[in-house]
Amino acid sequence: MNITTQSWLLSRRHVLRGLGVSIALPLLDCMRPLRAAQASARSPKRAVFLYLPNGVNTLDYQILESGEGYRFSRSLAPLERHRERITPLSGLHHPNGIGHHHNCQSIWLTGGEVGQGKRNRISLDQLIAEKTAPHTRFASLELSNTGRSLAWNRDGIQLPAETKPGEVFRRLFEAPEGGADEERRALRRRGSVLDAVLDEARALDRKMGTEDRTRLDQYLTAVREVEIRTERADQWLDVPRPEVDAGTRARLTRDVPQTDPGEYFRTVYDLIVLTFETDMSRVVTFSTGDEGKGLPVPELGINQTRHALSHHNGDPDQMERLTQSDLFNFEQFAWFLDRLQSVEEGDGSLLDSTVALYGSGMAYGHSHGNANVPTLVAGGRRLGLKHGRHIDFNEGRFDGYDLSDAKGHYQICSRPLDAEARLSNLLLTLARRMDVEVESFADSVDTVSGIEA
Repeated sequence: MNITTQSWLLSRRHVLRGLGVSIALPLLDCMRPLRAAQASARSPKRAVFLYLPNGVNTLDYQILESGEGYRFSRSLAPLERHRERITPLSGLHHPNGIGHHHNCQSIWLTGGEVGQGKRNRISLDQLIAEKTAPHTRFASLELSNTGRSLAWNRDGIQLPAETKPGEVFRRLFEAPEGGADEERRALRRRGSVLDAVLDEARALDRKMGTEDRTRLDQYLTAVREVEIRTERADQWLDVPRPEVDAGTRARLTRDVPQTDPGEYFRTVYDLIVLTFETDMSRVVTFSTGDEGKGLPVPELGINQTRHALSHHNGDPDQMERLTQSDLFNFEQFAWFLDRLQSVEEGDGSLLDSTVALYGSGMAYGHSHGNANVPTLVAGGRRLGLKHGRHIDFNEGRFDGYDLSDAKGHYQICSRPLDAEARLSNLLLTLARRMDVEVESFADSVDTVSGIEA
């Protein structure tokens, strides 16, 4: 047995064959690379963050009752089959987002400031990735239909996102031409370039003023991150990539156009499930569109972007199309939860060890209302999360929802009723559930105790 090369590792796709049948093996220690196996004998904790642009038709989205036994709203009806696995939250907001327009996506996972000259914070996914990165081949996975990700590093720099599922699959599960030796040579070349850049930067630093030093330090932070990723990639070269069956490979390497959003979303979601199932990464973000480019749904006869739909000016037909788009997106999310739930892991499912945050940084798109933002948390039973109730931070601060008064409800979605009900409180809660040891996150003032078991 060669422990150094870990050639003893079994594929996660290994099957027992006999009597004309194939039986898939469960997750075994001999299927897990040493770094992951040593980290925890239990199922690893995972986190996925999914963004919906331009808010929703709040009149059809809003849940009216708090606590257990709440009735699902029209827009959220596709998720009713997951009642015991999800928690809708109402009344949350980012204080830095109030009054701003199309920067909602940029601060959704950061709680940072927006506007020209403002420096963003690290996003929650990257904070978690710092904790999980040593145990996986890829620290995190950034996906988006536009190339603009939800992820921001410690220096407030937005990470690039990948848009084509097929290309992502090949990067994750296919070794480059030439095998590990060629990949190692490429990493060595990259390392040499980084060393040269750092040496030259140190020489320049002695000749620079304070402002230039600050800019250079920001640049060097990015270079050091590349250096760390390069070193980690080198450490994983002798660990074989998981084998993927031919059917899954064919499905996930297809060129799926975004003009077929249902197929596109389901392919991306399948890719995320496979990424978690094979432990290639434990942190994923997926933006289904930024505020300017939420996808139309031509298969439902909706040819307008979510941005165009959200600016409905009270037109009933336009609002109905927005609700149909909302229903479509929540159905895709429900399908994703189905997939996570269907993958057995230990005495539970992949969903039990995965927390999923789904939401938007905007509630009412027509006038860019940034309060009472749509927010759903799902899964994570093994992380100590509990579900089955609607948590409403608006409760007791007004006379109750009256959706027949559209103008009045839009005001609730424009200015928070509870200034302390901050989305950062939820982000802090999820950070701690993912074993990130932090006292606070962004402008948080507390945790959300209602979702903790």
